[in-house]
Amino acid sequence: MTTRHVTVGVDGTLIAVRALDRAAEEAVLRGALLDIVYAVPDLDEAGPVLASAAARVRRRHPGLPVTASAFEGGPVQALAQHGRGAELTVVGTRGLGGVAGLLFGSVSLRLAARTRGPLLVVRGSHQSARRGEVLLGMEGDADADAAAYAFAEAARRGVRLSVLDAAASRRPAPAPPALVPADRGRDDAVVRVPTEQAVPRRAVAGLRQRYPQVEVEFRTCDSGRVHSLLEATREAAVVVVGTHGHAHRIGPQPGPVTTALLHHSHCPVAIV
Repeated sequence: MTTRHVTVGVDGTLIAVRALDRAAEEAVLRGALLDIVYAVPDLDEAGPVLASAAARVRRRHPGLPVTASAFEGGPVQALAQHGRGAELTVVGTRGLGGVAGLLFGSVSLRLAARTRGPLLVVRGSHQSARRGEVLLGMEGDADADAAAYAFAEAARRGVRLSVLDAAASRRPAPAPPALVPADRGRDDAVVRVPTEQAVPRRAVAGLRQRYPQVEVEFRTCDSGRVHSLLEATREAAVVVVGTHGHAHRIGPQPGPVTTALLHHSHCPVAIV
């Protein structure tokens, strides 16, 4: 598919409907086509689910172009294939314990390792996803793609971008900034700082010039990178991270920060 598009996976569940609604909103924001994909063992089962999904989108977004197609096979293969060249691939996640949650969550984890473009995993409440800031979790200059996505997302939504240096907890802690008294009790998971002093400069300097309209706030970790990011997702519309994957005998796997966010984030997670 060469047309600019957002791809979303559906399966007839309420969780997939939430992913569908978010994907439609993302397609509208980007001026892109919405590509609805349903992976099933038997193609004859796909018709009603795809028809219902497409009808829902057309009711809510009458001007949005929509395609719907079935794929015989597994969801990871289907979404990885349809997501090639996509502006964004969107999936839902149960976020619950038990076998069902683990099985659906495994799709998100495997997609995070296989998709070549941005992947959005819909978590948190739908209303919280409509408001709030864009949160960027950085571990270094290698996260340039994630940073570029986060700046563009903040510009599209007209919201603030908060940059959290997820590697700060692994470096010697700097002296507290002048605006934060040294003897103040630190109950927050993150400390807001007025400059980029704890954030890799090269990854954001050019982006600040490219997106001068985006308000940027820089933060440092105060209680461990994973916990800090998870707490910050309570205020965010979306959290953006790099893949941070590592080799595994069954294939590349997302790193610990990405995995923790996929299981516990309070807002949707964009993996770039």
